[in-house]
Amino acid sequence: MFGSLIKKKLTDNQVANIFINALFDSVDNGFSIIAQWINEDPAFNESPKIDVANNSEFALIVIVGNLSLIDSTFETSQAERVEKLIYEKLAKIYEISELDIRNIIKEYRSFINRINMPSKNMIYGMSKAVFFKYNLNEYQDEYFKRMQVPNPLFLKRMDEIMGNYLWNWDAFFKKYKL
Repeated sequence: MFGSLIKKKLTDNQVANIFINALFDSVDNGFSIIAQWINEDPAFNESPKIDVANNSEFALIVIVGNLSLIDSTFETSQAERVEKLIYEKLAKIYEISELDIRNIIKEYRSFINRINMPSKNMIYGMSKAVFFKYNLNEYQDEYFKRMQVPNPLFLKRMDEIMGNYLWNWDAFFKKYKL
């Protein structure tokens, strides 16, 4: 009982580490199932044959979606510190400069915002990003293919999946304090 009342205090660096490790763990462990699910989705006339090892686009979409929540979760100064640490860690993981990873994230964020207009729903934007980054349009029936938009039934199913990839800050703050 008392264990649930005592919260472990974390530094900004520990928060960034937990955040990065959890995101990559969920992508590494879950993408093969998602790729298989997409390959078998009835919205497609033929299987897109997404390689279960091709999770790089998905990882970046998940990172962008979760980074978009940090500003609304932390006070401004702490959000800036945690984001900086996250970018430093991502630069090391991808073996590129911090400026390069910031530019990649900025491009993905801009892409998601553009394809998601006028909606501001990040889950919906992430689902559409998966659709376009994995070139799924060519596997749809002719109607949606000509319109160059995702089948709404596919998007609805994808939204349910993508919701599982957004960081649950409420659960995090029940266990930890900063």
